[in-house]
Amino acid sequence: MSQVPITKQGAERLKEELMRLKKVERPAVIEAIAEARAHGDLKENAEYHAAREQQGFIEGRIKELESALSHARVIDIAELNPGAKIVFGATVVLVDEAGDGEEVTWQIVGDLEADTKSHKIGISAPLARALIGKEEGDVIEFEAPGGQRSYEVIEVRYDG
Repeated sequence: MSQVPITKQGAERLKEELMRLKKVERPAVIEAIAEARAHGDLKENAEYHAAREQQGFIEGRIKELESALSHARVIDIAELNPGAKIVFGATVVLVDEAGDGEEVTWQIVGDLEADTKSHKIGISAPLARALIGKEEGDVIEFEAPGGQRSYEVIEVRYDG
């Protein structure tokens, strides 16, 4: 597997989640399993089955995070010097050309840390691919799930 880009902040968040899972949630679910096991018959013990299912989710997420972090290439945005061009890590302010002219802000991050609620889009997203290499004032067009979209790049910054 090749290396996957991730911001320094994104890697820290994933490491924190991994530590929380290992140090807090894993021991808590092990305790819940032991407690439910003490209640007797395991065939009809819903608490036991729920705790075992939760343990499976936790162990799966731990493996997923460990694998992702082992293949991650951490990029410190503060050390980038791309000039005016949009590259990985850029925070970009866009205005919708076809819509009401509303401004939207997105940061281009690794796919592992993409989160639309936090306005972070993965590097492989259609919008991110359309933005790479562009500069302030450029107009980009790309195919979104809802059809063709067009944005003007208003601002490019690198928040370390």
